[in-house]
Amino acid sequence: MEYEPSPSERVREQVALYEATGGREGGTLEGRPVVILTSRGAKSGKVRKTPLIRIEQDGVYAVTASAAGSPKHPAWYWNVQADPLVRLQDGDRVREFRAREPAGEELARWWALAEAHWPHYPEYRKRAGGRVIPLLLLEPADLG
Repeated sequence: MEYEPSPSERVREQVALYEATGGREGGTLEGRPVVILTSRGAKSGKVRKTPLIRIEQDGVYAVTASAAGSPKHPAWYWNVQADPLVRLQDGDRVREFRAREPAGEELARWWALAEAHWPHYPEYRKRAGGRVIPLLLLEPADLG
């Protein structure tokens, strides 16, 4: 599959630096660690890469489709909805994961963990207006 770099220069540069150094450089946002999510474009079929805040517990990762509180879901969210098999790079480790949306108590527990990792999420939720910000869990693909 062909890689289609982000239209955002900041994202393109961060992904390139992160991948080139195994996450030693380009691996933080406001001092917090990030991971690189690789998904397949829902419309284009091309490979897309997105840096996201690292939220991990017991080998399971959470990613939020916050788009910094935008009224629209980010494109990567729709890509993962179309094909939940994704790749995640955490430092120099790259693995395949399957995404799913938790609900109820599980969702509340993961949101609490997410907010502990990135304190801007409550503000993003307000900014998003009526949009509910999705949180997805990424579970190792080799376990299911």
